[in-house]
Amino acid sequence: MNDSISVRRLSGKALERYIPELARLRIEVFRDFPYLYDGSDDYEQKYLETYVNSPDSVIVLAFDGDKVIGASTGIPMEHETAAFQKPFIEHGYDPRRVFYCGESVLQKAYRGRGLYKRFFQGREGHARELGRFDYCGFCAVQRPQDHPRRPADYTPLDAIWTRFGYVKHPELATTFTWKDLDEDTQSPKPMAFWLKPLKDDAR
Repeated sequence: MNDSISVRRLSGKALERYIPELARLRIEVFRDFPYLYDGSDDYEQKYLETYVNSPDSVIVLAFDGDKVIGASTGIPMEHETAAFQKPFIEHGYDPRRVFYCGESVLQKAYRGRGLYKRFFQGREGHARELGRFDYCGFCAVQRPQDHPRRPADYTPLDAIWTRFGYVKHPELATTFTWKDLDEDTQSPKPMAFWLKPLKDDAR
């Protein structure tokens, strides 16, 4: 890895100064398939305040020198919305025992250098240090194979997530609402969760 690239982990109020950078990265990266997200800076900064207000949240930041080129967030599931908690409650999981891994966003020029793996390791390490979680989990949008905006060379990240120790749980499904690039208004998007046990006796 280039000597100018570094990774740093921060929690709670220490995230606040980097919220504008994370908002910018989310809008930039999530414009691509499969999210096709037509985001706004105002909405992003309000959304990300949830992470600032949680003392047990985490952000793993990647820098090229002083420039933020990637970021990954996490937060206790109990601090997330009811819509995210609902499928866990319905299937017998305690949301207080799940650490929710939010986005991992990295500029294209820096991909393939091992930073994505370090994002996952940073969030999992934070969750283990807190000591009260059985699982790390994240959710991913579910797009149909024949989606008209699916690039011909698109490769889903399922194999990478599996290699990192995560298992897809289609029964843990929810929806999240945003406006696609080609939509006039917001619409709900189906999401499925992936989980990784942090303890040998989880479930």
